[in-house]
Amino acid sequence: MAEHSLPEHIADELRRDILRGKLVPGAQIKERDNAAEMGVSRTPMREAIRILAQEGLVVLRPARSPLVADPPFDEIADQVVVLLALEKLSGDLACQHATQDDMDRVRAVADRFETTFYTADRLASFETDMEFHTAIAAASRNRALAETHRAYLARLWRIRYLTSRRRRNRATVLDQHAAILDALLKRDRVAVGAALDTHLGTLTEDIRQLFITEET
Repeated sequence: MAEHSLPEHIADELRRDILRGKLVPGAQIKERDNAAEMGVSRTPMREAIRILAQEGLVVLRPARSPLVADPPFDEIADQVVVLLALEKLSGDLACQHATQDDMDRVRAVADRFETTFYTADRLASFETDMEFHTAIAAASRNRALAETHRAYLARLWRIRYLTSRRRRNRATVLDQHAAILDALLKRDRVAVGAALDTHLGTLTEDIRQLFITEET
């Protein structure tokens, strides 16, 4: 795997700042100030902000500082519908077309997620969780699907992180991942779809409750 470029590294740090709440929705991202804080020039900072804008995490504005995106619930709910369809299609195609190496990569991420689940910080655990889903999409052997899945996952990155922090039973996530992996390894297309429905089927309602809590 190729190493990240400097703009990609900066984008990673800004993305984590958004997830941690250092940069809140609607906040301005001061290009000069952030570049100085990170000890980089404004050119890679500008490129990093463009990366986040392409992911939907940042909104660019002509001649003004970009803002951290703050999409309404209805927009996010529409994206969740698409993401769930992409997840299920990824699982279905992975059952049909994944190589053994693909399956081994999915299993390795699942094992790492389980091994570090109770010791890693929440953000690192979340990133491994998303890596598990990305690995399944890659295992579909459909580049267009994998790229579209990655794009929607990026758009929902912050809200997925916030809902993951609110889960009451963290062990449930481990059980659900195990069910998805087991179905994949058996190449059971119906079971994979059912396991993904169980894992992600309440995501829209989880997000709705998050919005209600933030409004009160």
